[in-house]
Amino acid sequence: MSYEEKGTWVALVVAVAVYLGYLAVVLGRLAGTPVSDVHYVSTLLLTIGISIVVSIVARIAVEIARPSESHSGDVRDREIHRLGERIGQQLLVASALAALGLALFEADHFWIANLLYLGFVASSVVGSVVKLVAYRRGL
Repeated sequence: MSYEEKGTWVALVVAVAVYLGYLAVVLGRLAGTPVSDVHYVSTLLLTIGISIVVSIVARIAVEIARPSESHSGDVRDREIHRLGERIGQQLLVASALAALGLALFEADHFWIANLLYLGFVASSVVGSVVKLVAYRRGL
């Protein structure tokens, strides 16, 4: 497995695990509480920070456990990366447009922020899945 593919697996696992943790905390706070009173900002920021730190640590741990022969990607790695990023960014743009729509209709900040965060996570997850499929099946 190439260095780039290992990194893609790490990104996928971390994105899903951390987002599920965030959902568990925030959905627990939503029970019987109006959306405008839910404290989510610090949890959202902490979750983003945790995601960054865990991604770095996990990437290092994977490299220590199973070192790659090369850390530089080849043409195939670059093409797969481009494909996954292009498809993932489409989800990010769609969620940004939806969040803009919510803002224009003066929706609660909770919904706007969480829609944007979901867009980032969906972009990462879908982009990673596309990359992994391309690594396994080819472009």
